[in-house]
Amino acid sequence: MEALSVEEAIQNYEDIDSWNTVMFLYEAALQKVNTKLNILNLEFQHIHKYNPIEHIETRIKTPQSIVKKLKKNGYESSIANMIRHVNDIAGVRLICSFTSDIYKLAKMIAAQDDLNVLSIKDYMKHPKDSGYKSYHMIVTVPVFLSDQVIAIKVEIQIRTIAMDFWASLEHKIYYKFEGHAPSYISNQLRECAQMVSSLDERMLSLNEAIQECIREQEEKEKADRERELKRKQAEREAKRDQQ
Repeated sequence: MEALSVEEAIQNYEDIDSWNTVMFLYEAALQKVNTKLNILNLEFQHIHKYNPIEHIETRIKTPQSIVKKLKKNGYESSIANMIRHVNDIAGVRLICSFTSDIYKLAKMIAAQDDLNVLSIKDYMKHPKDSGYKSYHMIVTVPVFLSDQVIAIKVEIQIRTIAMDFWASLEHKIYYKFEGHAPSYISNQLRECAQMVSSLDERMLSLNEAIQECIREQEEKEKADRERELKRKQAEREAKRDQQ
């Protein structure tokens, strides 16, 4: 069954309040993506004995936020404009431990057959002027209803714990100034962003050093076991020769 767009699906619900229908569809898409990501995390743990995802946050944009974003981008407040021009109504945020996890997760998500990646914004390689770093993906996910399939847009953000800490505080600070913070505050936020990047780099380097130590220890233990087996085998052969 071919997936319909949200606009096409709304036409099938003329007797129901359109706003509630749209919100229901985005909520359903959010739940599906959340479940999919949890399964990927479990699979990664099963295969690699490691969880790349520290935790997952989900949210549906409030009506006030949707209207504010439409006005900011020069669009009238309507359900049609909301569907067409607001890509992050349904949002998922993946918080991981290390910067290396970000691209691993992005690759795993892009490889899912039922997720269609519409766009990517790599703020890891190209941070915002404020210092903001993250990896954003806009995907569509098919929501299977009783009589139709509807493709819904969901934004997925992937960032480290340190990046999320900085972004959360930056959002609170800029919210108080409605995006017009004094220059000295903006400068200090950029300095903090640089410290966060440095922390992420050092933690990644430390983790790699730890993993290397673990590999060396495992190789040493394996070599010790092999030597012990050879020693015991030699003892058995020596006893047979004596007999």
